[in-house]
Amino acid sequence: MPNMSPDKNPMPAQEPQVRAHNFSEVTLGYSEETAIDEANRCLGCKNMPCVSGCPVNIHIPEFIAKIKEGDFEGAYQIISQTSSLPAVCGRVCPQETQCESKCVRGIKGEPVGIGRLERFVADWHNAHVEKTDSDIKPNGHKVAVVGSGPSGLTCAGDLAKKGYKVTVYEALHTAGGVLVYGIPEFRLPKSIVAKEVDTLKSLGVDVETNVIVGKTLTVDELFDMGFEAVFIGSGAGLPNFMGIPGESCKGVYSANEFLTRSNLMKAYLDEPETPIMKGGNVAVVGGGNVAMDAARTAVRLGAEHVYIVYRRSMEELPARKEEVEHAQEEGIDFRLLNNPVEILGYNNPDDPRDPKNGFVTGMKCIKMELGEPDERGRRRPVPVEGSEFVLDVDTVVISIGTSPNPLIKNTTEGLEVNNRGGIIVTEDGLTSRKGVYAGGDAVTGAATVISAMGAGKTAAKAIDEYIMSKEKV
Repeated sequence: MPNMSPDKNPMPAQEPQVRAHNFSEVTLGYSEETAIDEANRCLGCKNMPCVSGCPVNIHIPEFIAKIKEGDFEGAYQIISQTSSLPAVCGRVCPQETQCESKCVRGIKGEPVGIGRLERFVADWHNAHVEKTDSDIKPNGHKVAVVGSGPSGLTCAGDLAKKGYKVTVYEALHTAGGVLVYGIPEFRLPKSIVAKEVDTLKSLGVDVETNVIVGKTLTVDELFDMGFEAVFIGSGAGLPNFMGIPGESCKGVYSANEFLTRSNLMKAYLDEPETPIMKGGNVAVVGGGNVAMDAARTAVRLGAEHVYIVYRRSMEELPARKEEVEHAQEEGIDFRLLNNPVEILGYNNPDDPRDPKNGFVTGMKCIKMELGEPDERGRRRPVPVEGSEFVLDVDTVVISIGTSPNPLIKNTTEGLEVNNRGGIIVTEDGLTSRKGVYAGGDAVTGAATVISAMGAGKTAAKAIDEYIMSKEKV
C-alpha cells in the first residue's frame, strides 16, 4: 500500500551522550518493517529521475520495488548489477546531493530514503546469504589494479565479472584504501569493508597488500609480469597544509595522519603502538566530511573540548548535513568565520632540553567576513582587521584537503599530470600511457566515494574494450 507521508522514516541511532564515548556505528539501520514502509513511499516513476543522479547508475526503482515485495535478496542482486560496494555506498554516499536530490517525493516533502534502503538491503544480504563460489568463466586476460580504495575495488569487481584475472595491489596492510584508513569505525565499520572485499575475492580477485607500486613494483614491471592493462586508483594521500607559522609544532597533525593512526593503526587502544595525542583541547581546521570525522574521533579519544574552525559560514560548510548534525549533537564547538594565522608552541630558550618545548599551546585566529563570490560562486572570506584572538588548544588537526599521491607519477615515465598533481585522463579514464588507466582521487583530488566508484566503472568498461579489440586483431 502506498505510503504518502511527506517525511522519511527516521534512522535509528545511538543517543549522542552514549555514542560520543564509543567507536560503535552511530546509525543502527532500518528493520524489515521500516524498510518496506519507506519503500512504499517510492512512486516508481517511469522516467526514473533518481537514476540520473547516481554515478554508478543503480536501478533504483527496480530494487525498491523488490523491497516492497519483501524480496530483499532480489533487491540486492539488482543493486549488485552496477555497484560492487552497496553496504559502503548506503552509509557514506552523499545521497542528498545525488540520487535523492532528483526524487519526485522531494518536491513537496522529503525524498525517499534511497541510501538507507540500499544499506538495509546490503546488510540483510550479508546477514542471511552465505558466500557462494563464482561460476564466472575466465577469459584468459590479466589486469592489475593499483590501490584498493573505492575506484580500484569497483574497477576490479567489474572486470572480474567479465572473466578477467585481476590482481589488486595495496600499499597498506589492510585492503580498503580510504574506506579503512580515512573513514572512522563509527561511520563505516571495518567489518563492512572487509565483507565487501571478500565478495570481490569470491569473484576471483587477488589482493596483494604491503605492495607500494612505485617502490616495491613499478608500472612498467607490472606489464613485464604479463598484465595487459593497469588501472591506477592510488588516491589522494598527500595532505595539504596552510603554510602558517607553527605547523611543525608537536601536536599538529594532518587529518590523514590523525585518522589513519586511529582507524587502521589502532591508536584508540589504551597502549597503542602508534599513539596520537589524547585529551586536552583540539582544534580541527576545515569544514568537510573529513574534518567532521577527525573532530568526532577526537571526542571519542577523550578530548575535553573540540572545535571546528572554518573560515566561511554554516551555509558554505561542505560537509554532509547529517555529519554536521551528528557533530553538533556530540558537543563539538563550531567556530565559523574564523581562520588560523599561527600555531603557537611552548618555547623555553633557557632550557632547550625542556620536554615541553615545541608542543602546541594555542592557535591564533582572525575573524572573517564574507565578501564577493569567488570563481566557484562561493562568497570569498575576507579577514576583519584587528580581530585576532587565541584559541586555547594543545592539538591541531589540519583538514583542508589532500592532493594525489605523487609516487606513481614520479616513477612512471610518460604519465602526464596536471598542475595539482592529478593524473590526466580522457573521458574513459585512459592516461597518456597506452594500456594505463586511472580514476578516483588520483585524478580528481579528494572527492566522494561514489564518484571514485563511477570512475572505476568507466575505466573497467574501457579496459575491456581495449583488450578485446587487441584480441580481434
